[in-house]
Amino acid sequence: MRSTMRLLIVTLLIVSAIYAEEISTGIPNDNAEESILRVRSLPTTIDVIEKNWTSLSDTLDVFSARNLVRNWAEGKYAVGVQCGKDITTYVEALNNEELWALKADDASGRFTNGFFWGNSYFIGSATECDYIGQDYSRKNPKIGTESSIEEVREFNAEPRKLINAGLSGNNMWAQTNSVDVPPYRLGFYMMKLSVNASRYTTTRLIHLGVCLPFSCSASDVAVIGKLAAGEFAAKHSLIEKVRDQHNLYDMYADPVFWILFGVSAIVLILMILGTGYDYYLSEKVVGKRNVIYDLEKHGKLDHLTNGNGKVLNAVQGKAYLPVPVADSSSNGVQPINNNNDRESDLQPTSTTEGRQLSVLEELLLSFSVRANLKIICDRNVGGDTISTVHGLRAISMAWVILGHTCIILFKYSDNMEFRKVAEKRFLFQTITNGAFSVDTFFFMGGVLVSFLYFRTNAKGDLKRLTQGTRGIVAGTLKFIGLIMYRFSRLTAPYMFVLGVVEISMKYFHSNSVFEPPTADHYNCPNYWWRNLLYINTWFPVEQMCMLWSWYLADDTQFYIVGGVILVLATNHFKIAAFLLVTLMVSSWGTTGYIALINNHMPSSDDPLALFDKIYDKPWTRLGPYLIGMTVGYFLFKTDCKVKMSKTTVVVGWLLSSACLLSLLYGLYETELAPATAAAYSSLSHSAWALSLAWIVIACSTGYGGYVNKILSWPLLYPFSRVTYCAYLVHPLVIRLTVMNLDSPFHLGKDIVGITFLGQLVLSYLFSFIVSVTFEAPVVSMLKILLPKKRRRI
Repeated sequence: MRSTMRLLIVTLLIVSAIYAEEISTGIPNDNAEESILRVRSLPTTIDVIEKNWTSLSDTLDVFSARNLVRNWAEGKYAVGVQCGKDITTYVEALNNEELWALKADDASGRFTNGFFWGNSYFIGSATECDYIGQDYSRKNPKIGTESSIEEVREFNAEPRKLINAGLSGNNMWAQTNSVDVPPYRLGFYMMKLSVNASRYTTTRLIHLGVCLPFSCSASDVAVIGKLAAGEFAAKHSLIEKVRDQHNLYDMYADPVFWILFGVSAIVLILMILGTGYDYYLSEKVVGKRNVIYDLEKHGKLDHLTNGNGKVLNAVQGKAYLPVPVADSSSNGVQPINNNNDRESDLQPTSTTEGRQLSVLEELLLSFSVRANLKIICDRNVGGDTISTVHGLRAISMAWVILGHTCIILFKYSDNMEFRKVAEKRFLFQTITNGAFSVDTFFFMGGVLVSFLYFRTNAKGDLKRLTQGTRGIVAGTLKFIGLIMYRFSRLTAPYMFVLGVVEISMKYFHSNSVFEPPTADHYNCPNYWWRNLLYINTWFPVEQMCMLWSWYLADDTQFYIVGGVILVLATNHFKIAAFLLVTLMVSSWGTTGYIALINNHMPSSDDPLALFDKIYDKPWTRLGPYLIGMTVGYFLFKTDCKVKMSKTTVVVGWLLSSACLLSLLYGLYETELAPATAAAYSSLSHSAWALSLAWIVIACSTGYGGYVNKILSWPLLYPFSRVTYCAYLVHPLVIRLTVMNLDSPFHLGKDIVGITFLGQLVLSYLFSFIVSVTFEAPVVSMLKILLPKKRRRI
């Protein structure tokens, strides 16, 4: 009977186990013996998992207050004496659950989520750490500045008494906020750790922020960081660098700051005086006109008119202030003469009663804010320029800002893997291939420098530079004049912005929770002279100050090469043409060879992957500039008058559009062979310029249609005229935005667009300020000081 009962019980247990498994899995199991064996082996399996499995949180437990409390022993580790005492105080406060210590721990960073989604920033909150470290003694009279640690601890124990007494809600926090007093100053430290999570992914760099006593140095925090790491993290992580706040940058002790301050003060005074003098002359001109109008009203102008009834001795002089016209060779402006004789176009700012303005007066008026803004916002363009370039420049500048905004957003985000998702979208190729926007600037630079040179030379204006000379001497003087004019026009705003970059990046290197994207805090003080000479692209990218200034260096070098070709073309056109073709073919061959030996794949590699070998080197980017020079000569030679059939126009627009779209989107999900990839790297930039060549020629000769209306829209003129300054300041604006953040971005489909629009507006706002302050006055002064026939007014 007992045997029967035992057999029945065993059978029921087996059936129950099988039934339970069927319920949980939904799969019937007819093998009872196998089920029994599995059930028997289950505890052993669980033991193995519990013994060997390490969670992701344990792997990334790189800093924990719990570990620090468990491992800390004062005097046992190589830290400063005061730091050791303060850490002991911190550990005891954590054990006692003192609120200030809990807040300090709360301000320190730790792993939360998103590691596989690209989160490498365990920053915490520097703002919270700074806030709780403030001196609260002024709000709490019980705690004085000289209070002992024991007094502070006793006072900080009151929140626990309130909690134990049953206080809750707003009343409790009103009480606890008033007694939250740390016993010493707190500091926020940024640690860079290399974590070897090989079982999950490759070695990753982690940026961790911790709130600890200010008495601890960077080396002390490195020791403390090892004690605060979890068991697994301590074995598989390495602290590479710690940034503290002990040696904060003092801009008031930096001579560069005072140089910038002095220059700014002088320019500001000149702007005030120039604007005031401008208004003074305007009032005098208005008063003089009113007198003339009053005499005319009473019929007293007979003796002041000639036979045609035209007023004599009235104000009939031309305005001197030059009208800046787009010159994309530098993204700046180039002055031209305004030969409009209509009295309505008279600039009263440069007139006075029947006398000629002195050079000093004209130089002072160059700083007039009103006059410069009027020039920048003028809705008209001179006859010596190509209106289409205004639209191309404005659109390309917005494209550049979009690309640079995305680069910074991707770098300082807690979900950097979102970029891989975004890059798979078809339209994202517009950003990926944003390098073509720079080719647009190179192309326009070549167009305008060639077109304007031949126009100016045909008018004989360059003879003023070469009076009494011929041949090589005359050509040399022309070349020197071109170089000196460009250098003077570009350098003032360039060097001012470079100084601001140096100062700001030094400050953010010491104060921001993020590391600057490039080492401008080191490179600018040591290598600024390379920027001044426009040769910074000849050196490694790691040593470059203002990384985006590579374009200015290349464009200036292209301008020098183009200047030689243009001077030669005046008397030796065939030699100049041969030199141009030779340089272009050499550039193609050099680019293709570099791309081939480095196995560069433009279809899959990052566009900036070979920045130091292909992207920023002048010998690989020369093609679009030379094509632009050819187009400029063609437009000069034809005087922008070309007859084309409808078939030619249609085919030209179709081919140009197809080429541009193919270059932008043709490599989407495409695999290239090494030779094909090298050929694409070599020829794609020139192909882009050739497509733009048709657009410029068609729009300049009357075959542009709606495209010409868009690109020549007067509303774009002001933005085009400040493009040079916008290019200088926009990366600085983006950096200022990022470096002031307390936490990384979280990327999304909307945040990129919203941030881009903000950067676009701010960049142009600052570009107008820099242009009015430095660029426009320099352009006006150069026009005044250049050899010319003096005007009477």
